[in-house]
Amino acid sequence: MNDTTVLFRPVGQKELDLIRQSGYSAFPARLPFQPIFYPVLTEAYAVQIARDWNTKDEASGYVGYVTRFYVKTEFLAQYDVQTVGSSQHQEYWIPAEDLAEFNRNIVGKIEAIAKFQPKPETASYSRLQVHEVQ
Repeated sequence: MNDTTVLFRPVGQKELDLIRQSGYSAFPARLPFQPIFYPVLTEAYAVQIARDWNTKDEASGYVGYVTRFYVKTEFLAQYDVQTVGSSQHQEYWIPAEDLAEFNRNIVGKIEAIAKFQPKPETASYSRLQVHEVQ
C-alpha cells in the first residue's frame, strides 16, 4: 500500500469486539484513564505484549490478539516514534483526542493476525493464527 505505514496493536477480547463492531475500520475511544493510544511498529513487539501481558490481564479477558493495519504515512509524520525500553520497543503515542482522526487515516481494514491464550494444562501460552474476516 503506497504512502502507508504498517502498524500493529495488541488488544484484549473487549477491544477486539469493539473493533469488530466498527466493521474492522476503527479503534474504540480511549477510556478516561487512558490518555494515549499506542500502536506499535513491529509485529514482534505486539506479540510480546499480547502474549505476555494481555493473557494475564482480567480486563483483556485473559486473551491477547495482535492486530495489523495501515495508516497514511503523511498523517503519522506529526508524531514522533517513542522508544520505551529497548530499541525493539517502539510505538507512537497518539493523544486520545486525536484517535478519531487517526481512525480516519486508516487505509483498509484492521486485521487480527494472531491470538494468544493460556494453555490450561501447562499454564504456558500458545499462538494461534487468526485472520478475521474484513
